[in-house]
Amino acid sequence: MDMQINKEVKIIRNEAFLEKAEALDHPLFEEWVRPVRMVKMVADEAAIHGFRAEALPDSPLETAPLGKGDCVIFDFGRHLVGYPSFELEPVGSPPDAPLYFRLTFAEMPVEAAVDFSAYDGWLSKSWLQEDAFHIDVLPKIFHAERRYSFRYMKLEVIDSSPKYQVKLAHIKVRAVTSADQASLAPLHATRPENRQLDHVSLETLKSCMQSVYEDGPKRDRRLWLGDLYLQAQASYVSFQNVDLVKRCLYLFAGLPDTQGRVPANLFIAPEVRADDTYLVDYALYFMDTLYDYYQHTGEKETVRELWPTAKSQLNFAAEHLNELGIMEDRPYWWSFVDWNPDLSKATPTHGLYLLTLKRAASLAAEFEPALVEELTAKCEMGKQAARDHLYDAPTGFFRSGTDHQISWHSQIWMVLGEVVSKEEGRQLLLRTMRKNPEIGLTTPFAYHFMVEALFKTGLKEEAERMMDTYWGGMIKAGADTFWELFKPDDLNFSPYGSHLINSYCHAWSCTPTYFIRKYQL
Repeated sequence: MDMQINKEVKIIRNEAFLEKAEALDHPLFEEWVRPVRMVKMVADEAAIHGFRAEALPDSPLETAPLGKGDCVIFDFGRHLVGYPSFELEPVGSPPDAPLYFRLTFAEMPVEAAVDFSAYDGWLSKSWLQEDAFHIDVLPKIFHAERRYSFRYMKLEVIDSSPKYQVKLAHIKVRAVTSADQASLAPLHATRPENRQLDHVSLETLKSCMQSVYEDGPKRDRRLWLGDLYLQAQASYVSFQNVDLVKRCLYLFAGLPDTQGRVPANLFIAPEVRADDTYLVDYALYFMDTLYDYYQHTGEKETVRELWPTAKSQLNFAAEHLNELGIMEDRPYWWSFVDWNPDLSKATPTHGLYLLTLKRAASLAAEFEPALVEELTAKCEMGKQAARDHLYDAPTGFFRSGTDHQISWHSQIWMVLGEVVSKEEGRQLLLRTMRKNPEIGLTTPFAYHFMVEALFKTGLKEEAERMMDTYWGGMIKAGADTFWELFKPDDLNFSPYGSHLINSYCHAWSCTPTYFIRKYQL
């Protein structure tokens, strides 16, 4: 993947916006959680990545004495984000050497089963959740200072002394989230599959709701605009944390560059900072998230203040239109759309641009009426340009890029961008599913928009079937929370060179709850 590095970007901090964001930073909810069992990881060819957790018979929730080379794995029964603690008690002679142990935290069994020294992915190994500790004085109550994202906790005694061993007791985790369980809207779904999809969606969303809507609590831990857009939709129908959406919007608006562009993501600590990555589709999601915020809340002050920032993202996107008035691929990482190095991003991004123009015109009617006609005209011109230059009549599909690529993504976004009528879109999606283009969907992020397009065109049964097959497929493969990546025909897929670094609790995969609750499935 070629990534654009904007080393010369200058950020213009809007301190008033950043102060408003900080005022919306509320204390997290805390819960103490204890393990439910001790397990061992067993090789199993039928299990994803080749390993599954197997309960130890009659295992107590405190350990027998452990010495050099001993290992124990605790299963907390569900995905948690938080800070573990436990008591370390020496057994035998007085400790005559420090206790040296390693903790490994695993979202999936494979992470607790393999040696991380074999990792060869291209993302930093420092994201792997493994830490070693020396304890000089025993007994000791150990409190982890780092926050971890996991279901399983493995402890290995690297060394101590032949004269003593150590026991673990009172193992627990201080789990944290900004999701208020008391605010959770009731679920009316009766279909067991939908109730299960909703539950796993909520566990995913809850783990990613921290001081901001994080993309993944294991890796990155950043605020990304694409993830925020989907998390906000899911939150409105579930935990209803409007303040957190508002906080995130103000954080982005507080860090534009000199061109008015907002970055694709933000670092939150030690202070909020803009990354040097700028993506057209993610920038457009700022307007879309603001639009959804207004539709859900009706609150005008925030939208009025952030409207200029949202408009600037339209200008950023328009810079990528060619002389025909359609989006043009660039040789760098200019738009995300999906994890697929072979995907042409031009037509999908064009469809999103049209959808965003329509939403911008809707907001302009309230906040800048003089702009409605111009935005509406741009939208209609963009639709006509797509029909004139992107549609391939002989095949019945929309193309993208100089190679005239036919992908799932292009068809989806021509439907969502309303380049075609509802009935035309319905037939287009049915043709796409029959043809199954080689350039297919890779992430839950991309699958979300396919499901949305199916609902938009009245293909409710197909939408539910896709949710059952895709997100339900993750559950059948052992998901406690929905994953960053899932290719049913390649369960070891990773765009980072190793599935060990994949995030198995990821924000953009939480949206089945949105569809289930919105459409009362």
